[in-house]
Amino acid sequence: MLRLSWTTFTDRWALFLGAILTVCLGVALVQSSLLVLVSAATAGGEVTEAITLLAMTLAISAFLAVFIVSSTFAFTVAQRRRDLALLRLTGAARGQVRRLLLSEALLLGLLGTAAGVPLGLLVMRLQTRLLRDLGFVPAAFTPRWQDWILAVSAGTGTGVALIGVLAASRRAAKVRPLEALRETRAAARVMTAVRWFFGVLFLAGAIAMATVAAFAPPEGAIPLAINTALAAAVALTALSPLVVPLAGRVAGLLLRGPLGRLAQANLRDGARRSASTAAPLIVLVALLVAQAGTLATIAGGADRERRADIRGDLVVTTTGPSDLDTADTVHTGGVVSPESRVPITVVTRDEDGTEADEALATVVDPGAYAAIHTRGPASGSLAALTGDTIAVADGSGALGDVVTARIGGSERDLRVVAVMPESLSGGPDFLLPSGVVPAGLLATAPTETIVRLAPGAGPATVTTRGTVSTVDDWIAATGAAEQRTGTGIMTVLMGLSGLYALLAVINAVVIAAADRRREFAVARVTGLTRGQVVRAAVLESGLVTAIGLVLGGLAASATLAGISSAAARISGQAVLVVPWTLIAVVVLGAFLVVGVTSAVTALSATRPNPVSLTGAA
Repeated sequence: MLRLSWTTFTDRWALFLGAILTVCLGVALVQSSLLVLVSAATAGGEVTEAITLLAMTLAISAFLAVFIVSSTFAFTVAQRRRDLALLRLTGAARGQVRRLLLSEALLLGLLGTAAGVPLGLLVMRLQTRLLRDLGFVPAAFTPRWQDWILAVSAGTGTGVALIGVLAASRRAAKVRPLEALRETRAAARVMTAVRWFFGVLFLAGAIAMATVAAFAPPEGAIPLAINTALAAAVALTALSPLVVPLAGRVAGLLLRGPLGRLAQANLRDGARRSASTAAPLIVLVALLVAQAGTLATIAGGADRERRADIRGDLVVTTTGPSDLDTADTVHTGGVVSPESRVPITVVTRDEDGTEADEALATVVDPGAYAAIHTRGPASGSLAALTGDTIAVADGSGALGDVVTARIGGSERDLRVVAVMPESLSGGPDFLLPSGVVPAGLLATAPTETIVRLAPGAGPATVTTRGTVSTVDDWIAATGAAEQRTGTGIMTVLMGLSGLYALLAVINAVVIAAADRRREFAVARVTGLTRGQVVRAAVLESGLVTAIGLVLGGLAASATLAGISSAAARISGQAVLVVPWTLIAVVVLGAFLVVGVTSAVTALSATRPNPVSLTGAA
């Protein structure tokens, strides 16, 4: 079977080259993400914050590898129905057809893996440089090669290839050869029981996760956004053949003339081809729009939350406490609230050993903090924040608990006297009274002192060291910094993965056109010119692109609905930020990339003399 598979590969290398490319890129992306993640996890505390981000990157990479490779291989099998039918007519049994297809998948998986392993080293360098430039890892961070990654890469490449062909090979072997040759309804049926099952299953999962997102804490927003978008994308990809006939009818109403009718007929008759071409585009749009919308909605909600929370006029930024910490006659009637950030280590001891979690705590004057901030504790009181006490963020402890903390080299047991509410802006993990923090540590702590001026006093009356800005300017600067961080997160999560999905879109268009030479030749023999055939192919690809964009947008909408509900619950006001600029770029880019690729492949497919192709057929 392997020899026959190799012969088939050499005869139809153009069709299989795209499958090898998807395996190669998938292996490279998964290998790189896994090596960087393992290196970060074993590097120590300096890259602790990057581990979660890298784990999410690996999850997206693995999903895209499985999804894109599986759909590509299944598409290549569907494109060869007539070849497989001829093989059955010559005496091949169903089991032999399946073994042939699985052998081809194994061969293509091995070839893709062989190319993907060295490419993964280059991708790892690019990924590491990206993490360094965005500040997620230190400049000295260097991922290490692990010998066991070869086994993982080989398993990934061959595994996803075999998974992609497994279901398609069973379906292809079940179709009777004469039905496949005559393109009967049974042979051309796209919406199989498997498609219905997974489509409905993942759609239900997406709805469930979007519902859960409305009640999830802010830190769960990004993982839920990714999972909801992925589940919705898989569901709509499986169910997309149902949309193709509808799109064909809409196209028939909008498009007139022979080219429009030809594009409509091709779209209707090639439902499987159209759905397979749109599949990577659905995933790309869903992930990009959902992720960008989630980060923008959280950032927008955090900005509104800060503006509603702070009742102040100025912010003084210093290292260590400012000289406004004590009241003077200029500010009589005003409020000065110093907020210094210091490192803290929370120690947990049980029968399994000791666990230490590093965090940042904010040192405050409880009375001034309560006067400046409108958002009070969810339980307890800041008035009790004196002596060996602590206030914790929601989910970090319960009222009355005792927290063991290391602050400035000393360990203290602190009683929880207040639990702060959930916050989109993150908020401090812990609030401490100044009495539990060593003076030397406090003197070097970055500090923001929020000032509410006394009636009649103006900003010019504040003379102090440090940087003085208005509260509005400070909130805007904080929001801009968070926006940059969000852009960095988006770049790490979707940078290389998005490029992989985009290449998969191009690859799907190329594979779809590779097997249409005879179809294009017949159209030319019946009277259409070469230019008309190419324009009809480009028009058809535009309709398929529109299907992918609409379904990808629907998948992203499920995520945005859940995140918007969560933001409204936490902040108390409706928040939804739609990334219109990104959407416009994605829409224009999709039509441009798919249109150009379709035009180039159609020109290549129509280069031979049409009579020679129709005669050979």
